[in-house]
Order: sequence, then C-alpha cells, then structure tokens
Amino acid sequence: MRKIRSKILFCTVALAVLAGCRSTPDEALIRQGIDAAANAAEHAHASALAEVLSEDFDGNAGALARSDLLQLLRAAALRGETIHALSGPVELEQRGERYVARFTVTLTSGGKLLPAQMGVYQVETAWRRDGHQWLCYSATWVPQM
Repeated sequence: MRKIRSKILFCTVALAVLAGCRSTPDEALIRQGIDAAANAAEHAHASALAEVLSEDFDGNAGALARSDLLQLLRAAALRGETIHALSGPVELEQRGERYVARFTVTLTSGGKLLPAQMGVYQVETAWRRDGHQWLCYSATWVPQM
C-alpha cells in the first residue's frame, strides 16, 4: 500500500511539474500585448505602451515613431484626457518567426487633444520576439468609412 501511495504521489508531482513547464502559446502572448496596448491608451499610460513597442517601432510607414506615440499619450495624461479604445476580434497570421495581427479599433475621446483622430480604424500590427517577449515593431491604421 505504501508503494502505491508513493507512486501516486510521484505521478501527481510529475504531472504538476510538466504542466508548469508548458509555456504560453505565442498567439496568446501577442493577444495579451494588443490588450495591454489598448489598456495603456485608455489610461494614457505611456510607459505601459512602451513595454509592448520595439525601439524601432514604425507607425503608418514613418508617420508616427515610437517616441511620437509615447509623447502623444504623455500629453493626453497631462491634460487629463480620456481615450477609449474598443478592439474587435483579432486575426493572427504567422509569417516565419513573426506574426501579423489584424483587427478593428474604435477610438473615442473625452477631450480635445485627439478629436480629428477619433473613429473606427482597420489596424494591422507586426510582432517579433525579443527574448521572451513579443514586441510590436510596425503598425498601420486606416480610417473606416
């Protein structure tokens, strides 16, 4: 009886260890990054957004660099502006070791800093692994009519 209990205990511990070794799928990590970016935008939290953007981030083919985007959020925070971002379903496509995510986002604002930029956008973001983290290195957005 003692051997059976020790074998059951060993199997239970082994299964728990194996379950703990399982890593989060890349797709889930990228979706978490998209959610984190939307949350950072809503709270005008530039440093939180910086955590998911690569240093060489390119927005709309050079129209908005990483530093520009972060500065825009800092300005919104200083003015006490609110930004609401509602993302639609995310479609992920693997391209070699990178991913492309496509989704729509609806932006609304409670202030005056960004009124011309509010509306519904079709967004495409590109992600690459940097160590254990996925970072967005490119994004394009087109207003939807």
